[in-house]
Amino acid sequence: MDGNSSRTMVSHGPWGHRLPWGLEALAMDQKSYRRGSFQSATSDEDMLEIAGASMDFSMADDDPPLDREMGAGFSSCNGAGMNSTSTMMDFLEEPLPGVGTYEDFNTIDWVREKSRDRDRHREITNRSKESTWALLHSVSDAFSGWLLMLLIGLLAGSLAGLIDISAHWMTDLKEGVCLAGFWFNHEHCCWKSNTTFTDRDKCPEWKSWSQLILGHGEGAFAYILNYFMYVIWALMFSLLAVLLVKGFAPYACGSGIPEIKTILSGFIIRGYLGKWTLLIKTITLVLAVSSGLSLGKEGPLVHVACCCGNILCHLFTKYRKNEAKRREVSYYFPLKTLWRSFFAALVAAFTLRSINPFGNSRLVLFYVEFHMPWHLLELVPFILLGIFGGLWGAFFIRSNIAWCRRRKTTRLGRYPVLEVLVVTAITAVLAFPNEYTRMSTSELISELFNDCGILDSSKLCEYVNDFNSTKGDDLPDRAAGPGVYTAMWQLALALIMKVFITIFTFGMKVPSGLFIPSMAVGAIVGRLLGVAVEQLAFYHHDWAIFSGWCSQGADCITPGLYAMVGAAACLGGVTRMTVSLVVIMFELTGGLEYIVPLMAAAMTSKWVADAIGREGIYDAHIRLNGYPFLEAKEEFSHKTRAMDVMRPRKNDTALTVITQDTMTVEDVENIVSSTTYSGYPVVVSRVSQRLVGFVLRRDLIISIDNARKKQDGIVSTSIICFTDYCPPLPPSSPSVLKLRSILDLSPFTVTDETPMEIVVDIFRKLGLRQCLVTHNGKLLGIITKKDVLKHIAQMANQDPESILFN
Repeated sequence: MDGNSSRTMVSHGPWGHRLPWGLEALAMDQKSYRRGSFQSATSDEDMLEIAGASMDFSMADDDPPLDREMGAGFSSCNGAGMNSTSTMMDFLEEPLPGVGTYEDFNTIDWVREKSRDRDRHREITNRSKESTWALLHSVSDAFSGWLLMLLIGLLAGSLAGLIDISAHWMTDLKEGVCLAGFWFNHEHCCWKSNTTFTDRDKCPEWKSWSQLILGHGEGAFAYILNYFMYVIWALMFSLLAVLLVKGFAPYACGSGIPEIKTILSGFIIRGYLGKWTLLIKTITLVLAVSSGLSLGKEGPLVHVACCCGNILCHLFTKYRKNEAKRREVSYYFPLKTLWRSFFAALVAAFTLRSINPFGNSRLVLFYVEFHMPWHLLELVPFILLGIFGGLWGAFFIRSNIAWCRRRKTTRLGRYPVLEVLVVTAITAVLAFPNEYTRMSTSELISELFNDCGILDSSKLCEYVNDFNSTKGDDLPDRAAGPGVYTAMWQLALALIMKVFITIFTFGMKVPSGLFIPSMAVGAIVGRLLGVAVEQLAFYHHDWAIFSGWCSQGADCITPGLYAMVGAAACLGGVTRMTVSLVVIMFELTGGLEYIVPLMAAAMTSKWVADAIGREGIYDAHIRLNGYPFLEAKEEFSHKTRAMDVMRPRKNDTALTVITQDTMTVEDVENIVSSTTYSGYPVVVSRVSQRLVGFVLRRDLIISIDNARKKQDGIVSTSIICFTDYCPPLPPSSPSVLKLRSILDLSPFTVTDETPMEIVVDIFRKLGLRQCLVTHNGKLLGIITKKDVLKHIAQMANQDPESILFN
């Protein structure tokens, strides 16, 4: 990018977010912090993982007080670096390594990154006309995006299949082992067995731990041994998972979706999408799911896929050197990105289909095939399921956030390993006696979605059969048998357990998703309600509500459909998704025919949950952790102005500024060393306060350091000039340091009378880091993204200091 490209850029952030104290101290200890190359910190590939590190941003500051001391971090800049060479560096034409990059826990400059990409593309297009080699380079650059999508699809699909197959095998390992091959899970082990259909789960090749150790599987002692082995395996899996996360990749815990949303909005968390995080997240996700904890893998798979994309981006220059190109699906979604995303999903689906992790040659996790359509009157129970989903979602969010806040503010958070082991032990002890909690949550949901057939041996399908009325594969509504009533009681107990244990599980220091547990709660309630309506229709088919469409001997009610609708309702109540939720349910089940019941339940659950609390679970965790994320869906309706939010305020110290051509290198270094801002406004003079532009702190440090090393005559008394033409100086004066190339000449500005409603919309839609406030061209103050977040919290009657970087 040429030196003049900065004239068209809009800068977005003067004061970024300081490192947590542990990382800040580590950074300060590096001698290269001032004088070395900053190239290694230009991408999220920089893997700084500290054992035992936490996601605590309590010390991070977007705009610290004006009198805060930085400490000795920059003390070496004064009078140092006097070694010079005979070459004069032209800072206007030769970009310096590290200039224009971002430090950790900072927000990127969207407009500047977009301008860089346009300049890069324009330069490649112009050069393509000069030679064949340049033309080939232009073609490869245009094709690199599609190649990247191909690689992401292949890698993400392969990892998804590997995780699913491994989790299925290790889940079954808690109950027994396959003699034909220990790497087979229960289902695969019995594929070649000659057992009957009803005894397909009792094939001789699969042995429980009691059969393997004692030689038999019957009796109280065998039951106790199987119970003991189940708990021991669960504890081993969870212990290994939490130790790997704590020791190698602290960012691998949780679902990752709140952090992914924040990163896509422009915030930088180095290492969160790195190689170690991907490796540890993949391994520990299998361990956590296999341990039997009430969590899922779908949310963490989003984090895994984002890690794949970020790592593969570093193979291509245009993505490696541009932070916005890696995030272009957040603030804006160009059509070419839509097509490329579709292509990546196609490749991932093809890869997953080739692996066939579900063993049924299908791409969906819970394939359903219901034989009877739903009736219009069934919308009433479907809406009731939506109401339950909204109530459950609001209850879960409040309870889980309260528990996570207690974990962060008490001694409980100091013992993550102990917490994981205690929750795992309680879950395993309570889960084993009940067959519906002993099986994996995915298997439970699949069984609840199932439409009972003639050959089904599940307790949920033990009806009183009247084969005289059976026509083909369609079974009429029948009276429930003893097995159904037993299953209802067991499902009720499983519901109580999962409702409460999930509250304490989500947020622990292991990978944990929320899709599957939420769907399980809804599927249980839906199945219970479906069986109740089915029996009501069977015994009271002459009632007016049934007489028109459900006669005796007809197949009217499908309990599996109720389970599917209930799962969608509870998932919607927790995540507050609507359209995307219905699409996800299509993907998981393949049930495209039931769009209206799913939409009715999803919308009802959202309305009910929003009436209790506006935030979904991921937005609540973003606010709990204090991430700088501006929610685009919320409206700002307060009548405040920019002058009410900007700083400095009336009683504050004057705004720290740099003049365009009157300050020396030592003056600027003193400002940099005595403040912690991420950038400084440049004015004509301190008297006029006429705004010239904005310069980033990081660019200042790198440019001055390089000038001291490589440009003759640059000393502490050298004048720094941010203009094309510097004022005349006496002949004996030291050389002038021209830094116009790093000055943003078009920073985003608003007037002091601009309504905050407009300012908030500008920050949301443009992804600004900051905007400067002026009055008749005179600089008055600055509004940062943190100021906006604090103001929104204050207007919502929340403590602004308690929610930022907590």
